[in-house]
Amino acid sequence: MYNDSSEHDFTFQGFSDQTTLQIFFFPVFMSMYLITVAGNLGIMLLIVTDSHLHSPMYFFLCNLAFIDLWYSSGITPKMLVDLVSVEKSISYIGCACQMYFFIALGSTESFLLAAMAFDRYIAICIPLLYLKNMTRMKCLQLLSGSYVAGFLNSLIQTCCTFRLSFCGSHYIHHFFCDIPPLLKLSCSDTTINEFILSILASSVTFTSIIVIVISYTSILHAVFKGKSSKGRRKAFSTCASHFTCVILFYSTVIFMYLRPSSVYSLEQDRITSLVYTLVIPMLNPLIYSLRNREMKLALKRANILSCC
Repeated sequence: MYNDSSEHDFTFQGFSDQTTLQIFFFPVFMSMYLITVAGNLGIMLLIVTDSHLHSPMYFFLCNLAFIDLWYSSGITPKMLVDLVSVEKSISYIGCACQMYFFIALGSTESFLLAAMAFDRYIAICIPLLYLKNMTRMKCLQLLSGSYVAGFLNSLIQTCCTFRLSFCGSHYIHHFFCDIPPLLKLSCSDTTINEFILSILASSVTFTSIIVIVISYTSILHAVFKGKSSKGRRKAFSTCASHFTCVILFYSTVIFMYLRPSSVYSLEQDRITSLVYTLVIPMLNPLIYSLRNREMKLALKRANILSCC
């Protein structure tokens, strides 16, 4: 059968096909996206301009804010346009690009969260060697490694997806180009693609989770073994924000990509996708701003927060 996929646009169903709901969702999602942009830009600007935050921990946090900003921006503006448009189409190339950057930034964030957990492990468990171990070069290596691994993973998955034939319907039951809904559209055998998706998603997710679990297990052991109550509160304070973001991010990723294909629900997937494309990038800067003492002090120095 002739594969005419590249000659046709894809059409999104959108977040909802009911006009009244679309009118309601638009201002809600627009407000959330504006908070996401303002919050992540604010975190980046604060860390860059405040010399008290020029440490490895905040170097990684600045890059997390950068990734969250573009991670959400690759999906949300198009979704907002589609909410008020009759035609919800995207070109074949546009769909491939959207998927590529979405997976690349999501995978990079997964590795970056692991790097941040490792940084907290060094800071709390072997503080005397912290500056020696977490040098500027080591931080750059961890960051560049996260980007290389994330973008390579995305390249493999995107190429595997778009070598399939889409010779039937081009109507995507989703609000952006993601792998599961596109696999359902393909008229090719997707068994290998589902296997590759499972293997790569598992590798990215569980490699990062293992690093995080080992880091936090060591941190808990060190905190309860030798620290005073004041030291414990300080240690928990520096880790609470990161751990909250880890729980939010990995719980949605595992639910979305590591389920058997037989239990996929397009309706559930749209709601879950909304969580990690819009809600989590909006919450991350709020979590780090409100639960981190150093960030609150930096906000106060910048006259953004009136009290600690």
